[in-house]
Amino acid sequence: MKSEKEKFKKDGFDGQKAIVLPKSVINKFCVNNSLINKAFITDVGYYPRARFHYRERPHGAEQNILIYCVEGSGYVSIDKKKHTIYPGDFFVIPSGKAHAYETDLKNPWTIYWCHFKGEQSDEIIEQIRLKYGSLKASVSFTDIRLELFNKLYQNLENGYSYENISYVNLILPQFLATFLFSDRFVSNLEGNDEDLIEKTIRYMQENIDQSITLEKLSKHINTSASHYCAIFKKKTGFPPIEYLNHLKIQMACQYLQFTDSRIKEIALKVGIDDQYYFSRLFTKTMGFSPSEYRDQRKAVK
Repeated sequence: MKSEKEKFKKDGFDGQKAIVLPKSVINKFCVNNSLINKAFITDVGYYPRARFHYRERPHGAEQNILIYCVEGSGYVSIDKKKHTIYPGDFFVIPSGKAHAYETDLKNPWTIYWCHFKGEQSDEIIEQIRLKYGSLKASVSFTDIRLELFNKLYQNLENGYSYENISYVNLILPQFLATFLFSDRFVSNLEGNDEDLIEKTIRYMQENIDQSITLEKLSKHINTSASHYCAIFKKKTGFPPIEYLNHLKIQMACQYLQFTDSRIKEIALKVGIDDQYYFSRLFTKTMGFSPSEYRDQRKAVK
């Protein structure tokens, strides 16, 4: 009689769903399809309460892998480090990287998973690693993520036409984005850094015609200017005032293109009193002076 450990298996679970695309279809409709060949699915599935689930690949897989746990628990070993996986956790495994993963015997996991290839998908995996500092991370639950997964799966069930394969793989980056940019897909976040940054960006947009200082921005979310600068730059890649100036120039572009307002009037409309400073800022940001930008945009109508 087998011991419990000997019962581990790769697949074969009640209620499981899985699709493995034929290599002939991948070669015909994915590899040379410039619309999707930077990120395309090769395998996708859902394993509910996957008791005895286990995989070990000493030489890695040919594809990138993402596994998302919604119930139960399990374990993954990557880079000689073992991680415990709980609901809300996910992990990604770059192609060619040795790994092993398994469900918990007493509390087997329920997982959504997919294998995918392409340069864009490689970069998404790398950005996840850089953002979270690990190939394993946690995300807040959102219906959107599972809706995108179900859309992927259900459309693949409809067959392997060129149009269907192309459509499915245009959805794939959106699904992956729910892990890389998880905060963008969750509403009503309270009190975290992401929510605070979104709050001040809305404040910038609503007061674009005002002269806004760093002190005003940090005061708007009741934090110190230094802390605000640090979390804002970490989130956006820009200091707050530089980001604000980008929004001002973005709005100025619309005034230049769609109105006959003078340059001085547009500068005032975006909260800049000095017309010459506005022109220098606009030129530095856009690569054209305001008048050159207006002439160029009107010329293409």
